[in-house]
Amino acid sequence: MNGRWWACLAACLLAGCAGAARYAGGGQVYDFGLAKQGEADAARWVRIALEVKAPPWSDSPAIVYRLLYDDPLKLRSYVDSRWAAAPPLLLAQRWRQQLGFAGASGQTAAACLLRFELQEFSHVFDTPQHSRGVLHGRLALLDAERRTIAERAFAEERPAASADARGGVGALLVAGDELGRQLAEWLNDLERQGAAGDCRATAARSR
Repeated sequence: MNGRWWACLAACLLAGCAGAARYAGGGQVYDFGLAKQGEADAARWVRIALEVKAPPWSDSPAIVYRLLYDDPLKLRSYVDSRWAAAPPLLLAQRWRQQLGFAGASGQTAAACLLRFELQEFSHVFDTPQHSRGVLHGRLALLDAERRTIAERAFAEERPAASADARGGVGALLVAGDELGRQLAEWLNDLERQGAAGDCRATAARSR
């Protein structure tokens, strides 16, 4: 009896390990790709620390999609595809590459904090054949005392090339890069207006 019990236990453990291995190695894993050469040299906002915050549903590696034509309030995720990390981490990494922001961990001295509140980061289907990557959020620039200098909403949407996880990932990547460009324009406008204070970019100082 004891022999059969141990045999069953061993079989269950082996099955569980095999299942975990299939989960860890299976499916498609996506990130935002390699940084573009010279991208961060365009404007070095090293005096600004970047922080990207998100609601709980987007703070996971799931690639989320919505079917507007069928229960638009329901959040769905692709079963065999996922992000390499939660979207807030990927976005923060990408924008630091683009604009030279510092990290928000406190290890790097920064005069200001740029906080992005991520509100939507999903692959949205208007019809079964037509879809888009949707990136919405709200941005606030804070001074060293964490007082708000300026804030505004940002929204970027890009068409998906295909009605699957790969198409959604591609559209969201383009939307993220475009939003990064808009962030730089917004910061440059604040600086030209004299509203950026000590948050000025080193590139702007050299001009």
